[in-house]
Amino acid sequence: MTMARVLRLHPEDNVGIALTDLVPGEEGASEAVPRGHKFALRLIREGEFVRKYGQIIGTATMDIPIGAHVHVQNLGMGEDRGGDAGQSGMPTITPAAQQDSFLGFPRADGRAGTRNFIGILTTVNCSGSVAQFIAEDAERRGLLNDLPNVDGIVPIAHGTGCGMADRGEGYDILLRTLAGYAQHPNFGAILVVGLGCEVMQLPVLQSAPQLKDPAHFRFLTIQNQGGTRATIDAARPVLRELAETANQVKRVPIPASKLVIGLQCGGSDGLSGITANPALGVASDMVVAQGGTTILSETSEIYGAEHLLTRRAAPEVAEALMARIRWWEDYTARFGGHMNNNPSPGNKKGGLTTILEKSLGAVAKGGSAPLSAVYRYGEPVRTSGFVFMDSPGYDPCSVTGQIASGANLIVFTTGRGSVSGYRPVPCIKLASNNDLWSRMGDDMDINCGDIIDGTSLQDKGAEIYAAILEVASGKPTKSEAQGFGRVEFVPWQIGATM
Repeated sequence: MTMARVLRLHPEDNVGIALTDLVPGEEGASEAVPRGHKFALRLIREGEFVRKYGQIIGTATMDIPIGAHVHVQNLGMGEDRGGDAGQSGMPTITPAAQQDSFLGFPRADGRAGTRNFIGILTTVNCSGSVAQFIAEDAERRGLLNDLPNVDGIVPIAHGTGCGMADRGEGYDILLRTLAGYAQHPNFGAILVVGLGCEVMQLPVLQSAPQLKDPAHFRFLTIQNQGGTRATIDAARPVLRELAETANQVKRVPIPASKLVIGLQCGGSDGLSGITANPALGVASDMVVAQGGTTILSETSEIYGAEHLLTRRAAPEVAEALMARIRWWEDYTARFGGHMNNNPSPGNKKGGLTTILEKSLGAVAKGGSAPLSAVYRYGEPVRTSGFVFMDSPGYDPCSVTGQIASGANLIVFTTGRGSVSGYRPVPCIKLASNNDLWSRMGDDMDINCGDIIDGTSLQDKGAEIYAAILEVASGKPTKSEAQGFGRVEFVPWQIGATM
């Protein structure tokens, strides 16, 4: 069977998508059009809206002849964004007829872990290397070798915690993020290491009621211990005690309603919004139907498509989302930026021209469920269903916030390719196209490029959902197998560095 080489996503679209590289004269193209890129299906006049997905993705900056390649040379942001979402009224998701389960780690607060790590959390960059040294010492000595239910030790180092204001939005975000990791269900126990003189003082974290249990939470300060070597020596028996406590918890069947999935995309291309993202949206709906939670984020990458979310939300939830959009417009303007600073050079090479186009594809990760809540960065997610967490579009920073909010598994779509992992949380990578799957198969878990070849979105979504249950039950992802997750803890930094 001959597969289509051009795709028109909506009857109102005036551009088609090349599913393979086209040369002049092929499939109505008047010039070369790379795979994933757009070309004009009719004459588009200067100033006219360009439409994809039946939505506005920008304005023609010149007359675009029929068959011409539509991209940065003739398509701009324009003054308008958004459009008709194509539906009105609140959607519903029918609860699943059968309750699925995974093998996870039950936690005292009612949440569930998909992994059972010992964490070494740092309050400041100055204690980051010592946290790494403690972990290396424990691994070298085989400290966990006889503890089969513990998955390993995860040191969490970062680049902030001092040289910052001791109050305000930036401080609050870092405190929320560290507290979220300290209490994360994928950690069976936590050792927190501080230097002693930093702005983000260890006693502030230590004072949280949830961190009072010495069987699961312990604290060390390098200056008080007497330096690096003394801190490593002091940490060794502490880690062993924490690990023995964590080892008492075993994997047991847990309802899929305890899944909290962070939805992410990075290195997107022109096919991401057609294959991997909507397929993940199907899987998201399946998780929600089980009573679970999925978290969409990257506020700067839903810009221009927010109407597709607000129309799926109660008025107060829609207003909460729009408040974050307005905050971002002000935030970028304050620093001389603009919201269309996105897409990145790699996105553009893959066929994405404006943030409107990128956002319309990115929102597809959220499926069709109602938007039930909006959270700030790193704020604990306590609402089941499909929710939104405010964050930058920078992938490591956004995922860090989702994990701090309680995500126990990440699913990450990519069209250009991504090499990253997010310990203590496993990350499933979805390739948007067959070429990426063949080139970077060691980093990709599932190929969504075969949707172009005829695999249905429903079938691919079911495949992704099945993989979520398998990974939540302990199956390693490609990024876990390669050891990723050592440098991807990137809290959102707002405010002056002093």
